[in-house]
Amino acid sequence: MKQEYEALFTPWMIRDLEVRNRIVLAPMGGTCIFGWMEPLGSHFDREAARLLMNIAKGGCGLVMPGIAPVKDMLGGKWLYQGKQKFKELAHFMDEFHKTGAKMFVQMTAGFGRSMALTAPLALLAKNKLLNTIASPIINAEYLTAAPSELPNRWADDVTTRALTVKEIHDIVFAFGETAKLCKDAGVDGIEVHAVHEGYLLDQFTLPYSNYRTDEYGGSFENRYRFAVEIVREIKSRCGEDFPVSLRYSVRSMTKDFRYGAMPGEDFTEIGRDMEESEKAAKYLQDAGYDMLNCDNGTYDAWYWAHPPQYMPLNCNLEDVEHIKQFVDIPVVCAGRMEPAAGAEAIRRGGIDAMAVGRQFLADPRWVTRLMNGREEDIRPCICCHAGCFNLTKHNGSANDQDLSESAGMCHCAVNPVSMQSGKYRIVPAKKPKTVAIIGGGVGGMEAARVLTLRGHKAVIYEKTDRLGGVFIAAAAPDFKEKDKELIRWFERQLKKLNVEIHFNTEITPDSLPEADEYIVATGAAANRLSVPGAERYAMEATEYLLGEKKAGDKVVIIGGGLTGCEIALDLFRKGKHPAIVEMKDDLMAVKNLSLANTSYLRDCFRTNRVPVYLNAGVKEIREKDVLVGLADGTEVTLPADSVITSIGYHPTPLVKAARNIHLLGDCEKVGSLRTAIWGAWDIAMKM
Repeated sequence: MKQEYEALFTPWMIRDLEVRNRIVLAPMGGTCIFGWMEPLGSHFDREAARLLMNIAKGGCGLVMPGIAPVKDMLGGKWLYQGKQKFKELAHFMDEFHKTGAKMFVQMTAGFGRSMALTAPLALLAKNKLLNTIASPIINAEYLTAAPSELPNRWADDVTTRALTVKEIHDIVFAFGETAKLCKDAGVDGIEVHAVHEGYLLDQFTLPYSNYRTDEYGGSFENRYRFAVEIVREIKSRCGEDFPVSLRYSVRSMTKDFRYGAMPGEDFTEIGRDMEESEKAAKYLQDAGYDMLNCDNGTYDAWYWAHPPQYMPLNCNLEDVEHIKQFVDIPVVCAGRMEPAAGAEAIRRGGIDAMAVGRQFLADPRWVTRLMNGREEDIRPCICCHAGCFNLTKHNGSANDQDLSESAGMCHCAVNPVSMQSGKYRIVPAKKPKTVAIIGGGVGGMEAARVLTLRGHKAVIYEKTDRLGGVFIAAAAPDFKEKDKELIRWFERQLKKLNVEIHFNTEITPDSLPEADEYIVATGAAANRLSVPGAERYAMEATEYLLGEKKAGDKVVIIGGGLTGCEIALDLFRKGKHPAIVEMKDDLMAVKNLSLANTSYLRDCFRTNRVPVYLNAGVKEIREKDVLVGLADGTEVTLPADSVITSIGYHPTPLVKAARNIHLLGDCEKVGSLRTAIWGAWDIAMKM
């Protein structure tokens, strides 16, 4: 282990509980020990248990599963009802403690206006009759209930109702009952979710979402009363020495409903500012909380709590270190935390531990690799949220996420085994084969890796002199450092496995190499814009990203999908002046593209006045400008030193699929890094 990491691997105390090291699994929705969105009530989730056990065996000090609502989302039973799941939890804890790790169960009071309503749920929330009929199964009105009548974060036309005082008291009681059952099952502590991220408890604390005039609204003490009553109830049932952590956002970083603040921005906070946070942290400690598990943000500024690759590394550390000065209990920091920065902050007394979430999905055993000096073998999380938390929101939509995605949270784009171990696993091949893989992009590399681990002979044929395919261009911007790490990770793994690779070798349909099976992973070709001047004056997105063509100062980007928006961000950060032209009514208006990522880009462009033209079409590209037609029938001329087109791709399969020829990734259907990696497993496991 490098000396710079040593502080991470020292023991620490949470009240009377000793934890072996200072690495905490940040709780993630989907890794819930009592399940997530199950029909007919919650249960003990064996798939989550397998992941959590693997993480504990991999060296994590304190493991926190994802949120367990104290009232089931489906069926409406209280979590403390149905004792069988707690018996199963007790058996699990007996085995879990053999790893040397500790575990807290995180419980949530609810979601309030942050409940990610899909279109069907939004319909129930708006229609009292339909909701009454559906309420024995799912009660959308209750799930969205908040401190006050508020706009739902996801469905534009849904207004939440206010929780009654009786409902608040029932929730407080449920925390105590459930905590006692967890303690009796051998759980080491409880985390209360959350005065954090704009969830229900946080909404009570924030002036912009709490308009109540009873004992739960108005004054500082009233706004924090709900959170205080919960910890006191838990302590009364479990004893003062039973550790209770609080998930806590130091600052809300919120400017308005659905509008967050950029890093380093001077803005007017409508949520919890630092002055109130200094007071609140001490107040919550004195109420009985034994630890603060911290970051920043709300669902209106979601990219602080779920930072995409555009956010700085260690983005919350400065604020969390500041708040530690006002409490005597341990303080943990989450948010793109890097081990070296976390260790240094611990060494100087700025924090007590670092929390890491999605990196554990990408590589559940990354802690062991770090301890053993094998950082190069850690498969990096690329902060894409494409598998783990791809709740989607764009103009006019509710949560535009596929139902299968809502039910199966905390999958991983780069590691499909996470939370899917029954579907994706390495099984030795009964009959080893030679498999020719045409194309050394991400999909081709993952197919070669999995096939080799299974015992097959995989051979890659790549027409260029590099592995990575189109992902090389995707990883080009400076803020894509984790994407670049992923390419290097693949290169090292293939080298360690002695995978045969033929560079600068272009395969044609008539020159297929001899093999038992073929995987064609030749990617896709860019769509071309059919308007006057496009061929002469426009460059394609990959030409810019790969540095094949340079962009001037004023750049018009045609296409406001993810790639076009990332190019605009890259140009803006380089001091240039991009403008985006998009034919849809919003940027990045597609399914299963996480709001954590898209809202950052939209808010960045809004804050920094990057011109965005929606419902717009390009009529002509000229030497120094672009003629754009707007929805109202008018036209606007945009000055342009350069024009970049990013209007999608179409498959370019080398050959058609056949009995022993398998199409993988974009050459079959244009998708994403996730579809390429998962598709590689789907093919490789069947051989």
